[in-house]
Amino acid sequence: MPWSNQNGGGGPWGGGGGNNNQGPWGQGPNRPRGGGGGKGGPPDLEDIIRRGQDQLRGIVPGGFNGGIVAIVVAIIAIFWLFQCIYVVQPDERGVELRFGKPKEEISMPGLHFHFWPVETVETVKVTVQQLNIGATTAGSSSGLMLSSDKSVINVQFAVFYTISDPKAYLFGVENPAETLQQVSDSAMREVVGRRPALDAFRSNRQPIETQVLNIVQDTMNRYNAGITVTGVTIQNVAPPREVADSFEEVQRAGRDRDSTIEDANRYTNQKLGQARGDAARIREDAAAYKDRVVKEAEGEAQRFTAINDEYSKAPDVTRKRLFLETMEQVFKNSKKVVIDDKQGVVPYLPLNEITRPAAAPTRQGG
Repeated sequence: MPWSNQNGGGGPWGGGGGNNNQGPWGQGPNRPRGGGGGKGGPPDLEDIIRRGQDQLRGIVPGGFNGGIVAIVVAIIAIFWLFQCIYVVQPDERGVELRFGKPKEEISMPGLHFHFWPVETVETVKVTVQQLNIGATTAGSSSGLMLSSDKSVINVQFAVFYTISDPKAYLFGVENPAETLQQVSDSAMREVVGRRPALDAFRSNRQPIETQVLNIVQDTMNRYNAGITVTGVTIQNVAPPREVADSFEEVQRAGRDRDSTIEDANRYTNQKLGQARGDAARIREDAAAYKDRVVKEAEGEAQRFTAINDEYSKAPDVTRKRLFLETMEQVFKNSKKVVIDDKQGVVPYLPLNEITRPAAAPTRQGG
């Protein structure tokens, strides 16, 4: 071979041709046990493996052949112990099963022990969970519903629930979450189908949510699903995209109609309030007039009675007094001229006219 010619018949690593036991590092393969390689050579792999086996025999009780069984048994025991111990978190409840049959007791939060594999455990979360139902992607028709006025609307709503009975939740229904979703969707379609579409778009959502909650809860109770529905919330209501523009026009017309009705009601209330105020004022004026007339009549009657009593006591004096009072009333607002039988016309000084304002003089001529 080529390297034989260059190295005097040795191997490719420069060994002599007469020494066929030379290795690639200048040492033959049959070197003493426990010895390292030659100067600058690698360690002996067989020697390292042999020394590791000797150390393992010293560590394992009963030697290497008998101790391996104890190690395997210890590993199996540790693995079984880890499988027997389980932890229930604060937001969870656990149900232990013995040969696949659930036990009566419920595992509360904490550390628990059970005999695995004879016994196993299933855990469920008991916190409030949310289930979203309806179309959440464009083009989906899962939330389309028909109302009582033959309108098609897309309703998205959420159902909030808790697991009140973990045992019934795990073993009462095959798939409780899917069952709850189907029941909730059916209940919403039933309630929306009984009402006009405007009830879902406006402020009448609360009765819809309450009816859906009651229907879902009754159904889940009949299924013995171990679920308590805590709330139903309508998140969004929208018309299908194909009729969105037309539906918006209808909604705008409905808002204009409501605005006109509110303005008319406001005007009616204003006029009705004014009419009621005027009626109350007229009634009060009539009552006041009635009281005044009655009081005046009662006063005149009492005055007539008093004068009659005085007249019966002194007729002449009373008659003269009545005459004078009557004449005073007559002459008070009339022009007076005094005529005496002996002197004729007597000058009369109108003292009461002095206090009257003088009449403005009239302009004469041009």
